[in-house]
Amino acid sequence: MLRFAAGALIILYHFREAAPLPLGQIHPVFDRGFLLTDFFIIDSGYVLARIYGERLASGGMDVGAYARQRLLRVFPAHLVVVAGLAALVAAAALAGIQPSNPQWFDWAQLPAQALLVQAYGVPGGVGWNAPTWTLSALIGCYLLLPWICRALWSRPWITAAAAVGLLLAADLASRVWLGDPVYRLPLRFGFLRAFPLFLLGVAAAVAGARLYIRPAVAGVLGLGAFGALTLAQALGPFGLVSLLLMTVIIWAAGAVPVLRPSRLIEHLALMSFSMFLTNEVTRIVWFGLLDELRQDALSSGVRWTLWSIGLIGAFVAAAAFRYGFDRPVQAWLNPSRSGRREDGDAAPPPRASGPVVTTEHAG
Repeated sequence: MLRFAAGALIILYHFREAAPLPLGQIHPVFDRGFLLTDFFIIDSGYVLARIYGERLASGGMDVGAYARQRLLRVFPAHLVVVAGLAALVAAAALAGIQPSNPQWFDWAQLPAQALLVQAYGVPGGVGWNAPTWTLSALIGCYLLLPWICRALWSRPWITAAAAVGLLLAADLASRVWLGDPVYRLPLRFGFLRAFPLFLLGVAAAVAGARLYIRPAVAGVLGLGAFGALTLAQALGPFGLVSLLLMTVIIWAAGAVPVLRPSRLIEHLALMSFSMFLTNEVTRIVWFGLLDELRQDALSSGVRWTLWSIGLIGAFVAAAAFRYGFDRPVQAWLNPSRSGRREDGDAAPPPRASGPVVTTEHAG
């Protein structure tokens, strides 16, 4: 459910400037979408490591098969969305309609984005479906996961120390050499931004798999971290502290067993990828249409209504894309996974249980 909540907040962040009153003027927290993206990256590291970590660490899963599965999970959906956006822009141009912000639709920027190489310093990838830089960066993290797991899977405390140490060192180096904190680096440095965050998620997964903490204790720690994060965001960004608190929340959510599994919650979690991939396109199309209809001449109440319709439409479009394209395509590409979680990004397997708070599991 955390993935769906994060996806929903990312949609709200992308729609914030299109509101009749930009949401950042209501409270600066609405302009801190970088934390939501960072949460998505940390959670990706956690979920992928919980699902694949044990098998990758033990050699029980072929690295080539894993890499193929990850690439096929991302590229078909991504290419269809970016191609659809490009076709819409081209068709609008033929009809004599210019985008509201034509600088974000430079055709020279499109190849790097289509190939998902923009997070590695390759020129291009700006504009269009801009959030895909995150997928670009995560692909590099995905491909490194087998070696991370082999090196660190049986060492939860070392993994946690390495993850926190790398985050602090990367942040210091980023501030000194690049002029930005690591968690806010621009897309051309996307992989440098994503890798320390992804490793935080992996560390949380290793702790979840190798250490036992009573669910009640994990729940208290998770709620405490959530409260601290809420308080911190009410006062300011507190970037590094917020990242660590979000990691604790993710770990705690995985440590508390689900007493009554819900198919609805599972489907919402699985929809998060489509939400992330399609919401920017929905925003571009909807508000581009409203700009053509001269929405500025409408009353504030009507504009808020139209904005709300667009926001809801982003969820509807994501659901339509998931069930109309993404899910059946993934079932076709991975027939052996039919009837299972086709995303590979769903809830991790159940925690092992044990009687001691910090006893490491064998194996």
